[in-house]
Amino acid sequence: MVIYINGQFLKKEDAMISPLDHGFLYGMGLFETVRVYEGFPFLLDDHLARLNQGLEVLNITYRFHREETNRILQDLLKINNLSNAYIRLNVSAGIGDVGLQVEPYKEPNILVFPKPLPLAGELSEKKAVLLKLRRNSPEGIERVKSHHFMNNVLAKREIGNAADIEGIFRTEDGYLAEGIVSNIFWVKGNDLYTPSVQTGILNGITRQFVIELAKKHNLCVKEGLYLLTHVLEADEMFVTNSIQEIVPITTFEGHQLPGKQGQVVQQLHREYRHYCQSLWSRNGLGSE
Repeated sequence: MVIYINGQFLKKEDAMISPLDHGFLYGMGLFETVRVYEGFPFLLDDHLARLNQGLEVLNITYRFHREETNRILQDLLKINNLSNAYIRLNVSAGIGDVGLQVEPYKEPNILVFPKPLPLAGELSEKKAVLLKLRRNSPEGIERVKSHHFMNNVLAKREIGNAADIEGIFRTEDGYLAEGIVSNIFWVKGNDLYTPSVQTGILNGITRQFVIELAKKHNLCVKEGLYLLTHVLEADEMFVTNSIQEIVPITTFEGHQLPGKQGQVVQQLHREYRHYCQSLWSRNGLGSE
């Protein structure tokens, strides 16, 4: 597999960064995962906007732009003979002295990794389980998609490697938060519920897109602080992320759910498929 690193395309075995990179020493790094459908990077503008916002928080003086980033992606896809792929955009702060740095990072390491994915298919289901481990609080004012992933790794160890199970975090105060690698939603009547970013969750790109899709179809979206008892009354439940898209849940803490038979999840999935090869940003939903 060939990857991109700082302007070069190299075999992944040949790519190297310094052990003095502060992404390694202090976790000063960010990433985004983008799904490519038949060569099109879905919601790339939204991913880059969040990445750029995080770079500002980490005081890294680099910004991504669609034209340049898409050119790199298209070259990577061509070199690796891929048309459907997982893409990871990764920024690591760069070399610094040992010690905590206050000054801006002016020479970050920019890496882009591709991974082949199959053609996007039908809905696949998962079971959800409540994690014993609580969601850690964000490192700053709000959560960024950073290299600080130990909380997620420990949660994954708690549930094991089963691909059809997603662990659901609660906050220290007992409010539902998010999945290990996903945001969570549930349906009750005509209302679509999801935990608020006030809980300290990552404001997922797919989360934001699904919220706009739901509003487009006259669902009443409610973001708030919810306890377990609230979701156990749900008609449907699903989780979202950029690679797995919309994943319906069949059971959660003994509560049986319709999974992919749910009407709302089917409707949202159809809409997702309609846009996944053409939309640069969720803002494009309003331009039809």
